[in-house]
Amino acid sequence: MPCMDRRDLGLLALRVGTGGVLAAHGAQKLLGWFGGGGLHGTTAAMQAMGYAPAKASALAAGVGEAGGGVLLALGLATPMAGAAAAGTMAGAAAVHAPNGFFAQGGGYEYPAFLGFVAAGLAVTGAGRYSLDHVLGHVLDRHWMVPAALVGSAAAALAVVGSRNRRVGGPSPEEGSGDADDSPETMEE
Repeated sequence: MPCMDRRDLGLLALRVGTGGVLAAHGAQKLLGWFGGGGLHGTTAAMQAMGYAPAKASALAAGVGEAGGGVLLALGLATPMAGAAAAGTMAGAAAVHAPNGFFAQGGGYEYPAFLGFVAAGLAVTGAGRYSLDHVLGHVLDRHWMVPAALVGSAAAALAVVGSRNRRVGGPSPEEGSGDADDSPETMEE
């Protein structure tokens, strides 16, 4: 098997796996599937975590995860899909940051990992086995990568900064404080 085929198969596996996980998390938030709270439960959780307006935040998180995940899995609009998922995971990581790094302690390890993989896919592209390739990359142009990532990063900084001001957390520029300083213990 030629080297290019291996890379494309690897990108396909990474896209489908990561996209599937993100889509499932989004379906929990939006539809209540897989034991999730649905939009109503996610809205209450967002309010408790300090995101406002809570319903719009719940909808944005669900769409960023479900929509970004499905698009990543399909390899369609990969720069935008990866950036949307990465930005959403930045918001989730902000909630978990006061608990440290590792997931077993409620830390930000898992959302950070999903966010970095999504951002990496936005940068590398979907590969040959994708809808982007089939459609001639009309939704995957080189200029779209920095535009999508910068836009997503700016939105994530604004949303997380606003949330941190409401809950008394650090600004995104300051980093996270000690776990004892944060009132949140809820998961994303």
